[in-house]
Amino acid sequence: MTRKKRWARVRVSISTVSNQKKSKATLKAKSNCSALLFDVFGTVVDWRSGVARDLKAHFRTYPCAYEPELVADAWRAEYQSSMEPVRNGSRGYVDLDILHSENLETVAKKLDFDLGTREQKNWLVKAWHRLPCWPDSALGIEQLKEQFICASQSNGHIALAVNLAKYNQFSWDVILGSEVVRTYKPAPEAYTRACDALGLRPEECMMVAAHNSDLSAARAQGLQTAFIRRPTEHGPNQSIDLEPSDNWEFTVESITELSAALDDLR
Repeated sequence: MTRKKRWARVRVSISTVSNQKKSKATLKAKSNCSALLFDVFGTVVDWRSGVARDLKAHFRTYPCAYEPELVADAWRAEYQSSMEPVRNGSRGYVDLDILHSENLETVAKKLDFDLGTREQKNWLVKAWHRLPCWPDSALGIEQLKEQFICASQSNGHIALAVNLAKYNQFSWDVILGSEVVRTYKPAPEAYTRACDALGLRPEECMMVAAHNSDLSAARAQGLQTAFIRRPTEHGPNQSIDLEPSDNWEFTVESITELSAALDDLR
C-alpha cells in the first residue's frame, strides 16, 4: 500500500490547523511525543463481552433472571462512583479488585442473584483479568513500540494489567498501574504522576483512549491526545463516545491506524 493510500485510509484530525504553514508547525510540535499512555478498559480490551462470558458461565450454576450482558453493564455502571471516594480523598487507595468485588455484591443484591462460594465470587471478580482484546490492539501496540514507549495507563492495578497483558500478548514497555499514581482517572494526578514516572514532561506524552472524558482530563494536564473509536464498547446500542467531542490531535478507527498516522509524521 502506498503512503498516499495509507494516509487516505487513516482518519486523522490535527487540531487548530487552518493552512499549510500552520500545519507544518503543528506537525513539528507533535514530533516531540516520546510515550503513548493507553487507557485499557474499552480502548484496548473489550470488557463487556469478556465479563458477560464469565457471568454466563456463572449463571449455569447460579441462575439469574437477567441476561449476562445486562449484568455486565450494571456492574460497570458502579465503576466511576466507586472510585470517587479515592479520588476525593475520603477513602484511602484500594485497588480495583476490591472495588470490583464490592460493586459485584451491590449488583447481585439489586438483581437478586447468588454469588456462590467465596472462591466462585473471586473467580468472577478476576473476570476483569482475562478480558479479550479488540482485534487491532496487540498488533497496534507492537507496531507503535518501534518508535514510542508504550505504557498501560489504566485504572487497573499492576497485577490486573499484567494478567491482561499475558492473556492477550500485549508487549507493553511499562505498566503504570493505579498503585503508581495512587488515585484513579480522571483525577489530574493520574496523568501527571504517570508522566513523572517515565521521566517525561506531559507534552512529551500522548493519552490514547476511546473516552472523551479521559482525553479531556489528560489534555488539561498538557498531554497530547488520540481518540480511538470503539462504537460497540457498551454494546450495539451504544450512545456515548461515538464521535470525538473535541479536536483531539488524532482521531482514528483503531490502534493500527494510529500507528500508521504517527509513522507518517516521523
